[in-house]
Amino acid sequence: MGKGPGLYTEIGKKARDLLYKDYQTDHKFTLTTSSPTGVAITSAGTKKGKLFLADINTQLKNKNVTTDIKVDTYSNLYTTITVDQPAPGLKAIFSFRVPDQRSGKVELQYLHEYAGISSSIGLTANPIVNLSGVIGTNVLALGTDLSFDTKTGNFTKCNAGLSFSNVDLIASLTLNEKGDSLNASYYHIVNPMTNTAVGAEVTHSFSTNENTITIGTQHALDPLTMVKARVNNAGKASALIQHEWRPRSLFTISGEVDTKSIDKSAKVGLALALKP
Repeated sequence: MGKGPGLYTEIGKKARDLLYKDYQTDHKFTLTTSSPTGVAITSAGTKKGKLFLADINTQLKNKNVTTDIKVDTYSNLYTTITVDQPAPGLKAIFSFRVPDQRSGKVELQYLHEYAGISSSIGLTANPIVNLSGVIGTNVLALGTDLSFDTKTGNFTKCNAGLSFSNVDLIASLTLNEKGDSLNASYYHIVNPMTNTAVGAEVTHSFSTNENTITIGTQHALDPLTMVKARVNNAGKASALIQHEWRPRSLFTISGEVDTKSIDKSAKVGLALALKP
């Protein structure tokens, strides 16, 4: 475990990664090339049914400044400039999208041994202000996540979370959607030698009185091959196998089947990420 409670986005992240990361039903190809001068170019293409999406991302690093420039299929230009450690524990992020002149945003992140704070504000006349904070330690942390619309004078987001971490387990509880949704997650390392872990997530909606339950597991067959599986109470079962066939290059096959409609064809996704 690292020092400090981290940022609010890290509450429940281990369980989310176990249950949702790398699962997909699309076909995706990613190629990353880099140079000794600190320039990295990533080209990605995704096939969603009959739709094909592509983007190119260029990353430039100069000391503690990282600039990311991305162009997508629709000719949108995304730029993010990150300044790491302009002061101890501080990170500054400036982002904008062309041609959207109202997309500019400035974000500050601060990490302390007993606190983690993130704040952002849109560069418009009536911006949305985001503020999240976590206090505690790397064992027990309590945090909140707020968004305020200065144009309407209303809070658009009001969440709160609690996290407990041990050597081999992480449990979290969050209250989302302005108190309408309660989410509990659990992540447990069964065997660190084989990277075997289990996780679960339960979400209850107070307005609809509905529950969503997802459980999953992962296991390393060998140092280069990982398998994962999950199932939810809606009857959707998914599995994937990911193999690092060369350093930093991953090949992933994932599938999903609706156990309540076996007559329907299973969805299969493929992902290939190359980093020469």
